[in-house]
Amino acid sequence: MDLPSYFAKFLREIRPTDKQDEDCRTGQTTLRERLMNDENLKPLLVNTFLQGSYKRGTAVRPAGDERSDVDVVVVTRIKRSEHPNPDTAMNLFISFLERHYKGKWQKQGRSLGIELSYVDLDLVVTSAPSEEEEKVYLSKAVASAVSLEEAPDWRLVEAWSPPTERPGGVMLKEALLAGEWQTEPLWIPDREARRWRRTHPLEQIKWTQGKNARCNGHYVNVVKAVKWWQRVNHEDDRPKSYPLEHLVGECCLDGTPSVAAGVVSALEGMVRNYPMGRKPVLPDRGVPEHDVLARVTAEEFAEFYDHAQRATRLARAAFDAKDLKASVDNWRKLFGDKFPPAGDEGGAESDPKGPFLALGAKSQTGDLTPRKYGMDG
Repeated sequence: MDLPSYFAKFLREIRPTDKQDEDCRTGQTTLRERLMNDENLKPLLVNTFLQGSYKRGTAVRPAGDERSDVDVVVVTRIKRSEHPNPDTAMNLFISFLERHYKGKWQKQGRSLGIELSYVDLDLVVTSAPSEEEEKVYLSKAVASAVSLEEAPDWRLVEAWSPPTERPGGVMLKEALLAGEWQTEPLWIPDREARRWRRTHPLEQIKWTQGKNARCNGHYVNVVKAVKWWQRVNHEDDRPKSYPLEHLVGECCLDGTPSVAAGVVSALEGMVRNYPMGRKPVLPDRGVPEHDVLARVTAEEFAEFYDHAQRATRLARAAFDAKDLKASVDNWRKLFGDKFPPAGDEGGAESDPKGPFLALGAKSQTGDLTPRKYGMDG
């Protein structure tokens, strides 16, 4: 069963709380304003913007005493030719950090980490983009702090503005019809390799927005649900974080009509696409030479695959169940007690649906059988 009202309540329970969202806003806004107003740094900076799961709308509630984290990218005019060792570029921010975050920051492999009592911030320093691309990073489409969950119609165009800034709340026609900017990757430090590496957070955001649209707005919630499944059942598993999100993006079918259907298609896709748990190479969005799973070992992926097989059986049983309690019980086995028990969905459930049909009359997932997917039991 789809159980949309149950999933709505489940998603409310696994999203960051209102207080955590407010802490994220306070932390990133303060950091960004301090950077752009710093007299010493101002000549070096183009702008700042957000990346990561917070921006893409795929973050889940931190576990236990953990804090939410936000990635803040600072686009600079620092030339790589003048700083071939990126550590020297990061050093330009030390006096700023000592002034505002003394005792709370440290250098990390590819960022400057700031640990506050209420939020963790990762400050990612980039080298200079081309002059013609500077206007991209000055646009509201890039600089706005709203997430894809808050603004699912986000587009990388000059005329786009956040929903709260639109006349009558309606997106401008120019923003809807304009072709999106095609941007080059940015370069960020790799302190371990003592060199700069390419990354393309804007392409990740664009891809996520497009996938979410193709999945009828359900994709970012499917990602959250799968992340939560792993958190509850296999917290130490890899891939996790963005690599897991990328994997879900590869496997969740376009056209998915509900979160439940998307979870089924994502898990079944992992089993179907990577038989016997063979670790694939997954090129990063916009940076094809970067394998998203590079730091995941073959053994780790095989173990993750075994867990995904078992989860697939549970998800399919929950989705195909004709009895409400049987469906809810299986979803709770998959997601834990954050998924509401039968009768506690916060709204009446009616007209249960069978296995979903995506993009046409023929099922793209089919029935899950041990023979078809090489599973036992």
